[in-house]
Amino acid sequence: MDKEKKYRMSFTAASLRLPEMSEMAKRYVEEGADNFTKETVIRGRNTRTTDREFRELKFRIETLTDKQLEILATGDVLAQKQIAFLAMCKLYSFIRDFVVEVLREKALVFDYQMTEGEYTTFFRRKSEVHPELEELAESTAKKIKQVTYKILEQTGLIDSVESKSINPQLVDEKVARAVLEDDPEWLKIYLLSDLDVANRTK
Repeated sequence: MDKEKKYRMSFTAASLRLPEMSEMAKRYVEEGADNFTKETVIRGRNTRTTDREFRELKFRIETLTDKQLEILATGDVLAQKQIAFLAMCKLYSFIRDFVVEVLREKALVFDYQMTEGEYTTFFRRKSEVHPELEELAESTAKKIKQVTYKILEQTGLIDSVESKSINPQLVDEKVARAVLEDDPEWLKIYLLSDLDVANRTK
């Protein structure tokens, strides 16, 4: 990513939100981008918080290709999770960088235990090129870490927020094809090695 571009940290407004993401994708595919509202996607609540959630989910949906949207709308739960996570990584470079630069690098050497120290080291290293991270209040930085861990758990990249064991990923074939047609580099968010990515492009 462009190191001068600020990280978008608004993912703290909503974690993976798979049911809402899937519903939004269905409406997007069937009715078009302008024909769904917050009330049709996030039901039962009507607050400023849900306004933020809806806005972030819509931004995520808009990062996806038509084929990726179709999978999010109609695929099985595993495929939907992988596409919802792809949308998050496309929109939030902080999450993408953490997964590719920390989790993936550990998985490639068969080290499947993530530690608090590794997150802290990553955050400090990124602060050197992203000064906006240094400006965060302590409470905001803590929430960013908590939501990042929660997203990784919801996606299945780690087994739980507590133990933080990294799970090797089996990428759904439809997801893999939809990602390859977009940009093979995105396959790295599923912890695939350079060789695995190269083999899939042949």
